[in-house]
Amino acid sequence: MAKQGSTKKSKRTTKTSKTETSTKSKGLGDTIEKITTATGIKAAVKAVVGEDCGCDERKEKLNNLFPYKREPECLTDDERTYLSGGVLRKKVMPYEDRERIATIHSRVFNHKFDIPCTCNPKIWMQWMRELQELVDATA
Repeated sequence: MAKQGSTKKSKRTTKTSKTETSTKSKGLGDTIEKITTATGIKAAVKAVVGEDCGCDERKEKLNNLFPYKREPECLTDDERTYLSGGVLRKKVMPYEDRERIATIHSRVFNHKFDIPCTCNPKIWMQWMRELQELVDATA
């Protein structure tokens, strides 16, 4: 039997770099840049306007104005002392502790004050984990 040559053509796939696609957007500016790059708008603008089209400045401005995750504020000494006292490890928490933790969390993470319902503990567990990370980081 005669040996047949391979008829498969080598497929060349174009892959975007992992850093371009897997990097999380810091804010709205990064997201817009990803969309304009994927659609070819960015390349078209650079072809018409040139390399210095102001995109990088706009991206940074939008990231600062509309960040996806804000950096937490620092804990006060009083808050750190209170949270270090074991309140974050309690299985059952009285209303006064829940109110104080909600107050601290809303200030530190810059969100509207709310005391979540205890019927779904996921939010409480997340808040306590985030506050514990802050306490540990500043210890």
